[in-house]
Amino acid sequence: MRRSAHAGPLPDGRPTNDNPVSAVSAEPPGPIRMTDLLRNSPDYSSWLTDLKLRVEQARQRAALLVNRELIALYWQICRDILERQQRQGWGAKVIDQLARDLKAAFPDMRGFSPRNLKYMRAFAEAWPDGTFVQQAAAQLPWFHLCTLLDKLKGNAEREWYATKAVEHGWSRNILAMQIETRLHERQGSAVTNFRDRLASPQSDLARETLKDPYIFDFLGLSADAQERDIEQALTQHITRFLIELGAGFAFVGHQYRLEVGGDEFFIDLLFYHLKLRCYVVVELKTTPFKPEYAGQLNFYLSAVDAQVKQPDDQPTIGLLLCREKNRLVAEYALRGMAKPIGVAEYQLLREVPAPLVSDLPSIERIEAELGSDAQ
Repeated sequence: MRRSAHAGPLPDGRPTNDNPVSAVSAEPPGPIRMTDLLRNSPDYSSWLTDLKLRVEQARQRAALLVNRELIALYWQICRDILERQQRQGWGAKVIDQLARDLKAAFPDMRGFSPRNLKYMRAFAEAWPDGTFVQQAAAQLPWFHLCTLLDKLKGNAEREWYATKAVEHGWSRNILAMQIETRLHERQGSAVTNFRDRLASPQSDLARETLKDPYIFDFLGLSADAQERDIEQALTQHITRFLIELGAGFAFVGHQYRLEVGGDEFFIDLLFYHLKLRCYVVVELKTTPFKPEYAGQLNFYLSAVDAQVKQPDDQPTIGLLLCREKNRLVAEYALRGMAKPIGVAEYQLLREVPAPLVSDLPSIERIEAELGSDAQ
């Protein structure tokens, strides 16, 4: 039976398929999702990045404000304790009583144990006028301050380490390590010719960047370790090595290859310093300093300046690490060098000073007690 193109459905109800156009008609495209538009929008991505930064900065400011108020509260509490003990003759038992009363009044608030109150009292005794409390101390967590009180006896040293901890964002473990290795005595102590070879203020910044001696006790090597063993261990412990070098150092490579006039030369360790904006060549020597070592390093610096340094980089600096040095010999050797070089010693085994005797409880005990308070 012949059917018209518009005859309608078949007798059994099935639709006809006589119209070829209607048989292959495509579905209309669906709506474009807003998430796809935003994900591909550079303007939205830039805005979102800015919002994330503002949220993070607001969180940091809020945390800093809370910490500032907590430190001020601790100082005020124990300044009052000291004043009342002096004026009314109260003994040490007042701390135990006050701890019980404060914990009863504020059961959900941590930090009012007798041990922690003793640290608060020491804190108020160390800085009775409150100036330091309102400045660097307010920017450090409480247990950083406990570390300063526990490991250092003089306020000048405490304030120096507090300032550095704020400046570099040290954790408490790093702060303790820097105190134990006497960083304040080592920093800026290397023999250098920076004042004659670098313009100010770059010369002062570079001088403060170097230490003497460098402490490599984390390598676990014996005192008679060979140069290549030390170099290899330093690269294997690069994170700890960078901490010892100080803030701003970025590792570029070890046994860094240079080609000069068809000859190959290899730098022990090459770094870039982000604050100084310059490359730093580090050479290791397992023997006492010799003047010819400075000449070799001077050559490496010339090669790096010519082949690696970019036009906007500052002049490359050299650091020569020796087992030991005669300071006067090193000073004389550097006077004749055209490039900025520093000479310092390194120690594979740290000379541990006698522990400070303190009647304060250990920080670990206070932390354990605070943890039990929270449970």
